[in-house]
Amino acid sequence: MARATKPDCKPADHRGAARHLPVNPEAMDRAAAIFRALSEVPRLRILALLSQGPSCVSELAAAEGEDLSTISQRLRVLRAERLVKRQRAGKHINYSLADQHILDLVFNALAHASEAPAAAAAASEPSPSAKKGKSR
Repeated sequence: MARATKPDCKPADHRGAARHLPVNPEAMDRAAAIFRALSEVPRLRILALLSQGPSCVSELAAAEGEDLSTISQRLRVLRAERLVKRQRAGKHINYSLADQHILDLVFNALAHASEAPAAAAAASEPSPSAKKGKSR
């Protein structure tokens, strides 16, 4: 096991004031709960399906090839974290994404996950001319 070492820098080496979290602890806890709800692939798939528009439980169950009770349980978790909302339409209860933030969060996560690892590594490396100290 590696031993902890003392940092090589001192507070005087840094510009600016000390860093503080930009949100309150309650918001941080809430965000963590949202990410926990998003951490299961089947729940993420439900959110992706709902990004196409409202659906009832039976539509989601058919799309996922799952039992109604399984889909209902997943929706319960998503609803508890206010990621989805429901609205009664006659005998059906339609579920939809709670708001635009949820749509953005899901698509940003999927876009980030879809990025090629090589492209991400190449973007973080300096260009060949920067490595040689040359400028254009």
